[in-house]
Parts: sequence; C-alpha cells; structure tokens
Amino acid sequence: MKILIISTLYPPHVIGGAEKAAAELAEALIRRGHEVVVASLHPESNELVENRNGVRVYRFPLDNFYWPFGRTEKPSILRRVAWHMREMWNPAAARRIGNILDAETPDVVNTHNICGFSLAAWREVKRRKIRLVHTLHDYYLMCPRCTLFDKGRKCEKRCLSCKVLTFNRRRLSRLPDSIVSVSHHALEEHLKRKYLKARPATVIYNIQSAPKLAPPQRPNGGHSCRDLVFGFIGRVEEEKGIETLLAATRQLRSSNWKLKIAGKGIEGYVDKLKRDFTDSRIEWLGFTEAVQFYASVNVVVLPSLWAEPLPYVCVESLHAGKSLICASSGGIPEIARLSRVVEFFPAGNAHSLAEKMNLALGSPQEWRESQIPDESKLTPFGGEYVVDRYLGEYLRT
Repeated sequence: MKILIISTLYPPHVIGGAEKAAAELAEALIRRGHEVVVASLHPESNELVENRNGVRVYRFPLDNFYWPFGRTEKPSILRRVAWHMREMWNPAAARRIGNILDAETPDVVNTHNICGFSLAAWREVKRRKIRLVHTLHDYYLMCPRCTLFDKGRKCEKRCLSCKVLTFNRRRLSRLPDSIVSVSHHALEEHLKRKYLKARPATVIYNIQSAPKLAPPQRPNGGHSCRDLVFGFIGRVEEEKGIETLLAATRQLRSSNWKLKIAGKGIEGYVDKLKRDFTDSRIEWLGFTEAVQFYASVNVVVLPSLWAEPLPYVCVESLHAGKSLICASSGGIPEIARLSRVVEFFPAGNAHSLAEKMNLALGSPQEWRESQIPDESKLTPFGGEYVVDRYLGEYLRT
C-alpha cells in the first residue's frame, strides 16, 4: 500500500509531539513493507525532496505571510489576522498537494497537523476520490490558535475570532472518510461541538517506544543527592502552565529541591520569567535533548493550562519511569494514570500544585525511584499495535 502522510512539520523540524508522531508512524509503516510519502513544510523558499529513514519527504515553502512555528518573537496583530485569513483557504498550498497526489497516486492519504496547508488540501484529495483519514492532534478545526485557549484560560465557548476564522471548517470536517484522535478527550471536544458529523471515529495513541530514551538513571551534577529534582520540558509559554509551576516553587516548605526547565519560548516572555523568578534552584536549560533531560530529573511536572490532547512528554515520562505531577486537563489524566507514582492538581492552581510537590518532598525516596509501568499498559503506544490500528482505518470500507 502507498500512503501519503501530510504533516505541517516533519523531523528535523520539530516543535511538538505531532510531527514526532507522524514520523514514528511513517517509519513503522515502512518497516511493515508499505511505501510512505510525506508532504510537509519548511522555512526555506524552495521545494525539495529527500529520503529520510526510507520515507520520501517533500518539503514545501509556506504559502503565507510569515513562518509561525517555533518563533521567538510575536508578529503584530494585523499580520496574525492576515495569516489566519489566508489559512482559511489556501489555494497555493492546495496546488502543491494536488501535484503530489498526481505524481505519487497514493492509495490513502493520512493528514496529521494540516495548519499551513489549510483544509483546501482535503478538497484536492477528495476530488481525486482517494481515501482520506485525518488524525486529530489539536483543535485546529475549531480554533485558529489550535488550543481553545485565550487570555490565560481554557475557552469553554468559542470566541468571535474562532467562529469567523474557522467558519468553513465544521462543514469541511465531513470530508475525511475516517477520523483518528490521539485521545478520548480531543475526540469528545469535537463531537460535542458537532464537528466530524457522521464520520467513523476512533482513538489511537501516538507511537512512543522505549528505545528512544536512555535507561533511567539517578540525576547527577551540580546538586546534592538529597535534592529532589523536578523537571519541565516543552515550549515555555503561558498555556503550558509555566507560571503556575514557577509560582508553586515559592510555596515549597523544604529547601532540598531543584527545578529544571528545558525548552524555548518567546524571548521577551522567557526573559521576564527569569527576572521574576530568580531562585538559584531554578535552572533554565533552553533546548535540551529528551534523553539528557529525563536522565537529570526525578519528577516530571505537566502544569498545562490548555487541554492538551495527548502530551508527548507524558508518554516519554512513562517510558523513562519518571514520577509525575500533572494538571487534570485535556487528555493528560487518561495517560498519566498509567504511571506508578502520579498526583493531579486543578490546572492553574499554584497552591494545589505546591501541595503535590510538598507531598513528593515529604517522601523523596518513593518519588526518586524510576518505576516503568507494566508492559501491558504501554502496549497501546507500541509501533506494531499502532500500525495495526491505522491499517484498519486505511482499509476500512
């Protein structure tokens, strides 16, 4: 079978879990003997084709006003509005997809994150009567920011900008032949707003395998062995709950702790956080390889304010055997509950988070030990299992 995967980004261009998941799936399908082609975007002005681990990858320039992914500066509001208006229906990007469809003639198309191509790409697929499977990694169909999060809080109701800038996406959400969601929560959020009408839908978690991580080990270097080391990894931005975590450190009753923050964000925002939170026990690591990060911390904290569908960090933490303290938001609880040591707190509640961190500090040995969940609990993230499930959707009649 020839499968075309469309993903906004694809390694080595990575800012989140969706592009990692697309690559893991593509390479697992190759290992099963299928032919996989990927269409993605890159920040250059040229088109190129390359082979990456057996996958033929087409990389296209973005047909819009600026490159928005992983920026360290925020564009003006006028440029952002203009960008989203073009994203409502992008015929130039659709033509690029149409050219690939004609050249490659795939048996099935699986779209992952499609921001930057717009849903015009779906129309090109269905014009050619090719089976279309869409994987939900975020809330792109309902929210131009993809997060259902604005002004420091989760959006219970969609705002005017969401309704205007995504006005055509509810209707177009009927185009895919099948829907895959990376979590039950993300699927339910779409269904309750009457998206994906009458589309077959199922939940398949992202592939995440243990070999991608170093063997769990005790953190070392630069701190006392008595310290309990908390860790945060991801984009350093408001919706990730970084301010909640930093505020919680001011309420910790023990002095034997460290907090390591791995990741980048808007430079001005990160600089302000560093000025506001100057405790020497907080280490700002910048971009850090996951292997190094997990080897250096005891407890991973996921303080997300927005309802993350399936944070890759959560699954990585399970494979690394790390204890977890998580906000009870989005799809986080359905994955984090698999951990042997885990506590939850209401998203945005710094006091409650501090209490959970104090709980860990009260019994550090229990929280320090690496404890990988039983293999049966990790089966849904295994490559063979996930590929079987996807092939079922590709071949569904």
